[in-house]
Amino acid sequence: MRSCLQHRNDERAASSRSCRVVTTIAAMRRRLSDAFRAAELDAPGLDARLLIGHALGLDHAGLASGAERALVPAEIERIEALAARRLSREPVARILGTKEFWGLAFAVTPSVLVPRPESETLIEAALAALGANASRRRSLRIADLGTGSGALLLALLSELPHAYGVGTDRDISALMTARDNAGRLGLAARAQFVASDFGTALAGGFDLVIANPPYVRTEDIERLAPEVREFDPRCALDGGPDGLASYRAIAGDSVRLLARSAPLVVEVGAGQARAVGELLQYVGLAVETVANDLAGTARAVVARNRV
Repeated sequence: MRSCLQHRNDERAASSRSCRVVTTIAAMRRRLSDAFRAAELDAPGLDARLLIGHALGLDHAGLASGAERALVPAEIERIEALAARRLSREPVARILGTKEFWGLAFAVTPSVLVPRPESETLIEAALAALGANASRRRSLRIADLGTGSGALLLALLSELPHAYGVGTDRDISALMTARDNAGRLGLAARAQFVASDFGTALAGGFDLVIANPPYVRTEDIERLAPEVREFDPRCALDGGPDGLASYRAIAGDSVRLLARSAPLVVEVGAGQARAVGELLQYVGLAVETVANDLAGTARAVVARNRV
């Protein structure tokens, strides 16, 4: 009787194993891509690849070479937890805790904006305004007003080996994130971070001032994508009733902060370039150019100190 019962139990176990669905890496990528596509996320395939790679500790090549490997239950659980966060519209960069900007990896924390590709327009405009080739051989002083993650300042320091920079922010947590990023990127010796409302705590004489200030009109914040509205710090988005409050503060300090003929480069939102240019001209700066991002949107206003 015991052998008969044991035989039946063995049969049941074998049947259970044969019916168990084996989930491979490739199958999980397809499943997540389909779920993200159904949720109308912008880049379902890319999001699936990045999240699965993060959960498994694999890069793109590792995912490809191991595509048919079966996932164990603990791996499936980790992947599904990350997918649930993305389906709640949490940005991939916040889930991963990092975002690439100007070819550099920046840590992203709840206290800072996720660096965005269109902001690289400011780096290009700043290098052009400085005269990039000559500036790489010069000792420069740079101020980044409202530094957040430190992306703008540190990207510039990576291009200008003899430059020194100061980043300001009102949020101490943001300053800690920027400082940590400087350390990870090997730029801490040339970067300082100061608690300040834009440039109020700084003395003058900077060869470049750069800023990506809050520029969303207060009433427009609720209409932003959930990835921005729900997860970016509101203080880094809210530009006041007309979206220009931060530019007024920056313009008021700019002549004092800039060395003679030095440039100011500021990021602007869609449709703001003219109004921001007028503010800068009002305080005595000469608007030199407006640079478009890759989508053709006016993104960076470059002005120069006349004094």
